[in-house]
Amino acid sequence: MLNVQIEQRVNLKFLVKLGKTFAEAYAILKEVDGNECLSHTRVFEWLKRVKEGRETTEDDPCLGRPSTSKEDENIEEIDLRLSIRGFAELTAIVKECVRQISHESFNMRKVCAKIVPKLLTQKQKESRMNIFVDILNTIDNHPGLLDTVTLKGTRFESVDTVKAKAAEVLNQLSEAAFQHCFQQWKSLMERCRDRQGKYIEGEKTSTVIRNE
Repeated sequence: MLNVQIEQRVNLKFLVKLGKTFAEAYAILKEVDGNECLSHTRVFEWLKRVKEGRETTEDDPCLGRPSTSKEDENIEEIDLRLSIRGFAELTAIVKECVRQISHESFNMRKVCAKIVPKLLTQKQKESRMNIFVDILNTIDNHPGLLDTVTLKGTRFESVDTVKAKAAEVLNQLSEAAFQHCFQQWKSLMERCRDRQGKYIEGEKTSTVIRNE
């Protein structure tokens, strides 16, 4: 049985033979398939291909590197902060293969033209744990650390205008308010540690700076 995308491509070939325009073809597909209809871009691409004489409705085979692009060593190279285009350029893997790695191996989804983790991987959980445990150990070894945090001597390694604005905002806070923020931050890290890295900020509490 043909999948929905292939069926729509076959229908597009039929609509081209009927002399339908892009707008007419898209409207017909949208009426028939509703939310499962191909996007404007995909409909335009396939209409163009059909008009240029394309016969097959199957996807083009991945060019460049073979299907082994999804091997473990390639998955390890993926930096979750980059876009799919950035992944492809950095690793020389075809964009479609990168997209599959992102969705299937990292369980990521597209949000506002960027991809973000839906669930943290074990490696991400361990990384969060290591960072937070180190910080918490430092706090435990220096009990008075949070009580001595002040705004004096704060340095910002950035553009001058950014430094000036940041300093302006911070200077408006009292010492007690700034320390309160760090106490909440410490509490959030403890939650993450206690849940083995599974805690996501904003689940039940959020860090709020109170100007007292």
